[in-house]
This record gives sequence, structure tokens and C-alpha cells, in this order.
Amino acid sequence: MPTAVELIYDNYNALVFGFAPDEHASGAILSIALYPRWVTLFFLQGRNLPDPEGLLEGAGQIVRSIRLESERDLDKPPVRALMAQAIARAREPLPAKGRGRTVIRSVSATQRPRR
Repeated sequence: MPTAVELIYDNYNALVFGFAPDEHASGAILSIALYPRWVTLFFLQGRNLPDPEGLLEGAGQIVRSIRLESERDLDKPPVRALMAQAIARAREPLPAKGRGRTVIRSVSATQRPRR
């Protein structure tokens, strides 16, 4: 997602990288959360994504996720297909050209111990 704005949140539970068309977190399409023991890929409008492989987890009203076992999971065709669908169905599309930027949105004053 080279044209996306990368929003970084260092919160109590995880370090989160969100990918959005602009600096507004409400427009984020995907995010990757790094927890102490695992990494999760979040589809922020995932409830409406077709998921023939049954990879998406979660029962919330909007968000679905996939817990990643390794970075290689991001290259698996079913995961790539879900990511492509999420980008194509975004409420606000990513810029067609140009280069995104990184924005640090917040840093939590208290942190859960990370191992």
C-alpha cells in the first residue's frame, strides 16, 4: 500500500500500524497489530468481505481479523485476495499515485510489558 498514510499507535496492548487514504483513523482500511506474543491483521470493514476460505475471525459488527503465524502469511493468495477486496471496497480510495507517509498518532503513557 505505497500510497497509504501509515498511522502508528503505540497503545497499552499493542503497537498498531494502520493504513488509510489520509490522516483520519476512521478511514483506515487495514491495520497490523503487534502484540507481545502474536501479530494480527485487521480488516476494519471486514464484516462485509467475502471470505470463501473462512480465514476471518471475529463477531463484532464491523471488524474482522486474521492472526498471522509468520510474515509469509501476508503472501498467501487467500490473504492477498482479502486485502485486495478491502482496498477495493474502501469507503475512501487510496490515492492512485504518489507516496504515502508515516504519522505517529499516539503514544500511551503506560505500557504493558513486552517480551
